[in-house]
Amino acid sequence: MTDPTKVAAARIDVERTKGALRDTIGELVERFQPHNLVEDIWEQAKSKGADLAEDAVDAVAKRPVAVGGVVAALAMFFARDPLKKATVKFYDAMTPLFEPRSKAVALKEKQAARPKVTKARAKAPAKGKTPAARKPRRPAVEKTEKA
Repeated sequence: MTDPTKVAAARIDVERTKGALRDTIGELVERFQPHNLVEDIWEQAKSKGADLAEDAVDAVAKRPVAVGGVVAALAMFFARDPLKKATVKFYDAMTPLFEPRSKAVALKEKQAARPKVTKARAKAPAKGKTPAARKPRRPAVEKTEKA
């Protein structure tokens, strides 16, 4: 029926294929080890980073003034609070030399600008409500200056 030499050759071929399959599986297992995956990703990231750095250097070489302006704008944005404080300190240090002014005078002017509330202008309580039945006032909220 079947030739024993063909069967033996087929078995040898199957064993050879099994060995090749084992080798391939071993390579795949080695390739997909976590430390090997991380190493491959790290190498790719370094390569991309080097490419981006090279492109950035080329862009700076082409337009140094524009890049300098952008860097200065970003620096001013990130340092806006220290710059604001330094400007206020400088202004406060220089103000007595050029604009003699006392804070008390400025406060008195603001108070004088407000109309005085007299008893005649004071709001009368609503009908049926006594002053004790009113809700208590909320405390004043301090306003902060925003830049």
